[in-house]
Amino acid sequence: MSTSPSAPLRLGTRASALATTQSGLVADLVRDRLGREVELVEVSTEGDRSAAPLASFGGTGVFVSALRDALLEGRVDLAVHSLKDLPTTPADGIALAAIPVREDPRDVVVARDGLTLGELPAGSRVGTGSPRRVSQLAALGLGLDLHAIRGNVDTRIRKVRDREVDAVVLARAGLARLGRLDEVTEVLDPLQMLPAPGQGALAIECRSDDTDLVAALAALDDPATRAAVTAERAVLSTLEAGCSAPLGALAEVVEGEDGEELWLRAVALSEDGGLSVRRSASGAVGEAVRLGTRLASDMLAEGAADLMEAPPVRKQHA
Repeated sequence: MSTSPSAPLRLGTRASALATTQSGLVADLVRDRLGREVELVEVSTEGDRSAAPLASFGGTGVFVSALRDALLEGRVDLAVHSLKDLPTTPADGIALAAIPVREDPRDVVVARDGLTLGELPAGSRVGTGSPRRVSQLAALGLGLDLHAIRGNVDTRIRKVRDREVDAVVLARAGLARLGRLDEVTEVLDPLQMLPAPGQGALAIECRSDDTDLVAALAALDDPATRAAVTAERAVLSTLEAGCSAPLGALAEVVEGEDGEELWLRAVALSEDGGLSVRRSASGAVGEAVRLGTRLASDMLAEGAADLMEAPPVRKQHA
């Protein structure tokens, strides 16, 4: 099955403001670089239809499967995902055709009165739907009252405005794409908060048998971004086999003594943030999978798999 080179490409997207904005950015790339017209096709996913916590779905894949079904059924020609939502296991019949240049992957705080995390009084209510963020916030030892929340960017920021919570923690990339960076009160250093594997990157998928489109979309791929997120996802993939602890990972292509190299750091934490296994490593840009797998294997050897069974060190509300 292949797309006609003269017909508009149908780009599958979730219906949220952030998803359609991200898909619009990719549509513009396709128009500018490939000279193809694009139309957006909204696809409803299980994650969009439910108000249940994302963790109750098993995490990854909750926003992805409906878009992939639309691809395989021929209802759309390509789909755009937030890369951090993609399962690490490849899907039959689906090609990860391009990963464009990544946005800033860091997390940010949107707090009342322009405050930073360190300026919030002990006991302040901080909202996030991410176990990774909960654990790393708890590990900072600021005495924050952590609350699970769901909803789109606007819904979460409105909870701060309405004083339901004192602050929320979000991905900077989403706010940047939505033009809402002026609402950020603090950008969190990765030393405090490592992002989710793949955070800030977009994934463009199409049917693997649409070889002409696979080849064309490759022009949108950014090699440095792909190397970094490949290493991060190798960490995730390796740890998923033996560790359900909250995980953060970040890789960057940096200038080393002998040219470019990939620098990777990762952390796995107990649920309450009291215990963690933190590692970093560097390697060749072309060996991203090996680097991530090696680092994650070292983390497992240091006890990462035992973190979720660790006794609580401090009481935190999540």
